[in-house]
Amino acid sequence: MLTDILPFKFDLDTVAIAGASLWSLALYLGFSPVSEWIIEQLNRWFNFAERSLYTSKSEFEKTRQARESQNAFYASVFSIIPFLVIGALCNWGVELSLGRSWAISMGILACIGCGVYELGRRDGNPSE
Repeated sequence: MLTDILPFKFDLDTVAIAGASLWSLALYLGFSPVSEWIIEQLNRWFNFAERSLYTSKSEFEKTRQARESQNAFYASVFSIIPFLVIGALCNWGVELSLGRSWAISMGILACIGCGVYELGRRDGNPSE
């Protein structure tokens, strides 16, 4: 499908993409306080950077709520990138040490384990 549009051919390693995605999901779930901190910092930075684009305060305040919502969405999307990089490194390390099939299997086990950990962590926190 992609080769019909593009005049050149490139190979995607689907096993590496799947393994890196599994590991990044596991890390994102296992380190959810870190991901929340990253989202908060990115949101602050996006809001600060966008404020510098406006010269009048009235124009800035007119669309503030919509822009802050949009920045929160972008911050949550971009917070995945560090976990994708670290997940790719984890997948690569497991592939080198145990083999390609073990990287996917360990990624699935890590996702299950970190998901259960996150459920227990949230259940243990006092509700507000």
